[in-house]
Amino acid sequence: MPFKAPEIERCPACSKPVYPAEAKLAAGAKFHSGCFKCSTCNKFLDSTNVGENGGKLFCKQCYGKGFGPAGYGFGGGASGLGTDGSSSNVKSVTPTTIGGAVVEGGCPRCGKRVYDAEKKVGAGRDWHKTCFNCKQCHKALDSSMLNENEGEIYCKNCYAKSFGPHGKI
Repeated sequence: MPFKAPEIERCPACSKPVYPAEAKLAAGAKFHSGCFKCSTCNKFLDSTNVGENGGKLFCKQCYGKGFGPAGYGFGGGASGLGTDGSSSNVKSVTPTTIGGAVVEGGCPRCGKRVYDAEKKVGAGRDWHKTCFNCKQCHKALDSSMLNENEGEIYCKNCYAKSFGPHGKI
């Protein structure tokens, strides 16, 4: 049986092929390093400051301005926040979707809610910083050395050992 090379994914920003060595993962897609930037202000992003909405990438500041709640921390002041727990000017935040399914903010590894202060983004999902490691060797990861398979994340070495080509050449 002839060897068939895997199809190379294309960057959603420029439509050119993205090879594994240069891939940055977010919003369920692979981007080039040069294309991994905010759709609004063009600031370059990494796994600690990326937000996604509608398939577009945003830095935390632009995401907060466009999709976060109005009020304290987003330029609206604290005037809309009441002491009874209600808020008179809070916009609803659009939930992140992956493959058509709504993600409710749970970490894929432990299932607990992920807050912004402890968030790492990889493979299109939000993870706790402590959970953002290789499933096999538990090495800490970042978006430049991350590989994903069936919802789990791996370092490049463990991914190659487990899912790379096998057999004799």
